[in-house]
Amino acid sequence: MNYQVGRVGRCIVARFEDGDEILTALSEIAAKEDVRSAIFYLIGGVTDGRIVVGPETDELPPTPVWRSLSESHEMVGIGTIFWAEGSPRIHLHGAYGKKDSVKAGCLREQATTFIVLEAVILEIEGVDAVRELDPLSQMVLLKLKNR
Repeated sequence: MNYQVGRVGRCIVARFEDGDEILTALSEIAAKEDVRSAIFYLIGGVTDGRIVVGPETDELPPTPVWRSLSESHEMVGIGTIFWAEGSPRIHLHGAYGKKDSVKAGCLREQATTFIVLEAVILEIEGVDAVRELDPLSQMVLLKLKNR
C-alpha cells in the first residue's frame, strides 16, 4: 500500500445541461482550472453511454464486460481526477437506474447528460499523484510519486 496525506482545496460546483458530454465536461473543467488531483460526486440524469461491469475473468490483463445505457437513467457517481501524459484522466464509478433495473459500473466511454447532472468537485492539495500505464493490467492506474 502507498499513500499520501493531502487537504481539500477549492470546491467547484457545476451543472451539466441536457446533451453535455459528461467525461469531456469534467476534463474541460479540470484543465481550465488546473485541477491536478480531485474527487468528485455526480447526481442526475445520463443517457447514451457505456459502462464496464467487471472483467470477463479474474486474469490480467482483464477483458472488460460492457453494458450500454442506451436510454435515460438516473445516476449517482463518484470518481477521481488525476493527470496522465499532460491531460486530466477521469475514473468514474456509478449506479445507473431505470425503472426496476439498476446497473453499477465504470463509465469509460462518453455519455451524455439527460436533462441535468450536478457535479461537485473537491480539489485535493498536497499530494503528488498521476495516472500511468500499468504493464501488468494494461490499464492507466493511479501512481503516487515518491517524495
